[in-house]
Amino acid sequence: MAQFLSQNWLLNRRHVLRGLGVAMALPLLDCMRPLHAAETAKRAKRSVFIYLPNGVNTIDFQITQAGADYKLSKSLLPLEKHRAVITPISGLYHPHGLGHHHNCSSIWLTGGKIGQSERNTISVDQLMAQVTAPQTRFSSIELSNQGHSLAYSADGIQLPAQGNPGVVFRELFEEPQGGIAKQRRGLQRRGSILDAILDEARSLGGQLGQDDRGRLEQYLTSVREVEVRTQRADKWLDTPRPKVDPADQSKLNRDISLERLGEYLRTMYDIIALAFQTDLTRVATFSTGNEGTGPAVPEIGVKQDRHSLSHHNANPKLMQDLTASDTFNIQQFSYFLGRLSELKDADGPLIDSTMALYGSGMAFGHSHGNANLPLILAGGGALGLKHGRHIDFNAPSKPDGYTYDLDNPGKHYAICHNPVNSKAHLSNLLLTMAQKMDVPTERFADSNGTASDVVS
Repeated sequence: MAQFLSQNWLLNRRHVLRGLGVAMALPLLDCMRPLHAAETAKRAKRSVFIYLPNGVNTIDFQITQAGADYKLSKSLLPLEKHRAVITPISGLYHPHGLGHHHNCSSIWLTGGKIGQSERNTISVDQLMAQVTAPQTRFSSIELSNQGHSLAYSADGIQLPAQGNPGVVFRELFEEPQGGIAKQRRGLQRRGSILDAILDEARSLGGQLGQDDRGRLEQYLTSVREVEVRTQRADKWLDTPRPKVDPADQSKLNRDISLERLGEYLRTMYDIIALAFQTDLTRVATFSTGNEGTGPAVPEIGVKQDRHSLSHHNANPKLMQDLTASDTFNIQQFSYFLGRLSELKDADGPLIDSTMALYGSGMAFGHSHGNANLPLILAGGGALGLKHGRHIDFNAPSKPDGYTYDLDNPGKHYAICHNPVNSKAHLSNLLLTMAQKMDVPTERFADSNGTASDVVS
């Protein structure tokens, strides 16, 4: 026993196994924690947000029964095996998003106002990243197969997103060319440039009017964010990146065309899961398509993009194809939940420590209906989420509840434009998720409370 008290056995957090010429990344293990801190160490908390563009075929997507005895709709059947770790949610909306179209993804995680004169606000993932960043090499990762990021900085600037799986893999798991010394010189050069920018910008402050000072402060906030990321990157230079099994590397480190959408999505999901397991980051966003297009699914015979399908004008073939596209995308999300359930760290399956929000900022794409948003909350049981029910914020808004009439599409489409429950803000759910990630806030965007229904 005495030999263990010295903690000579303690493994480095980024230790890798090396044998037979193979180096493989280790997940977070108990033996990587200090002996006396193991019992009190905080469990890693993770969140991922996945966006489906252009809404859904709401007639085939909508679940009609609230509570635990709900039946999954046609589009959501691929999630049947995950019932214990998912919560379908109906009735939420962003008040500032009503009536808008191509900007839906821009406010999905911000709840901000959108318009020509309005600046966006910080997205909830970036609030979370402010808390988790000190523990990970990457504060967050932003992915998008068509270039539109879901993430916005503290001053409302959209963060860049990467859409090539091979590039994403290499940025996360491979050391940059030139070695540590070259990397450090580059970071030091960037730091010097940032210092010069800050000094010059501050000297201008006293010469500007109030409006210009506000704009300058927003700019300086952006510069300071880069400065903090640069300093953190420098601190991580001497810590080797986790090594990946060669079989996994060949599977993930490659370019994949959207013509093979399923393979593309599964690869991105595998990369996110591996980044979580190796604790490279604890926050991720993934937009699976832009509102203006949205990928087709040629591998199942759906040749039109999601934007075209969403404007179906009640055409049976287009509606059928939209449902097929919805179901296909849900199948890939189901795959991701499966991977999170299979992969483990020291505390157990990743699904327990990971909250995943899947959905869209639009419900009925044909006429840009932005209420009754299609949403699935999954995982995070160890963070205090409870699952196994369909939470319907439409139901309690009337004394006798709300009855869905899917045989009358016009009536159902109406609730996708005008909220049944005006108090059911999506920001309430985002606030609840932020609090579960230890973000110290009582409000987020236009929240008017928390989504207490989703917590245990």
